[in-house]
Amino acid sequence: MSRPSVSEVSALLADLADFRTSSAGDHAELMSRKADLLERIAAAQPGDTEAAEVAAAARARANELTADG
Repeated sequence: MSRPSVSEVSALLADLADFRTSSAGDHAELMSRKADLLERIAAAQPGDTEAAEVAAAARARANELTADG
């Protein structure tokens, strides 16, 4: 699993900003992308427990949103 690129993070941030201002896009899909990026960051930092916790919380929220569908 590789670290996310700057362009991947930038694209997610832009999509999140668009969602906040216009509700454009699928909130569950955005949160899933966010969780994916955070999981990749945590995987690249194996000793960073805080990164792992943040990634796990993001994945749990994304899964909740997906289940609420």
